[in-house]
Amino acid sequence: MPVADTSQLTSGVAERYASSLFELALEQGVVDSVTADLDRFQAMLDESAELKRFVASPVFSAEDQLKAIVAISERAGISGFFANFLKVVARNRRLFALPGMIRAFRLIAANHRGEISAEVTSAHALSQAQETELKAALKSVTGKDVTISVTVDPSILGGLIVKVGSRQIDTSLRTKLSTLKLALKEVG
Repeated sequence: MPVADTSQLTSGVAERYASSLFELALEQGVVDSVTADLDRFQAMLDESAELKRFVASPVFSAEDQLKAIVAISERAGISGFFANFLKVVARNRRLFALPGMIRAFRLIAANHRGEISAEVTSAHALSQAQETELKAALKSVTGKDVTISVTVDPSILGGLIVKVGSRQIDTSLRTKLSTLKLALKEVG
């Protein structure tokens, strides 16, 4: 039995939910507050490996996921529109796609504002000065204001991976080491 491409599945689910969330938030005039709540929740995901595992794990029942997500939201001060969205996501057993939903929402919101959005993966959190410098560099290349979404992934060791639209710039140390390793195998 072939294994389904779960990244494709997750991506489609994430985009549908994010699109619905954005349309409703726009209709209600709460895009800014939803974005702030999204950022708060993403920060919690970035800081807590335990929360990341909980969101990704299929072993919890929908009821357990719902109870936990309600408690987490209340503790984080997330209420209203985004809190209700989280409940729907948990009830529908789609928490595994939440990180993708957050990324997709940010892309949709940036596009709506006429901005280009870039996804940045870094080995460690970027300082405000580094983010500002990166935005300026991307603006000089694209000619437009760029909003960035930073994901911390220590496995890339160093450098950055920047995705803008269909273009990707990978200066990660992991990729450079893999390329070197491949080149050494060809020589030997």
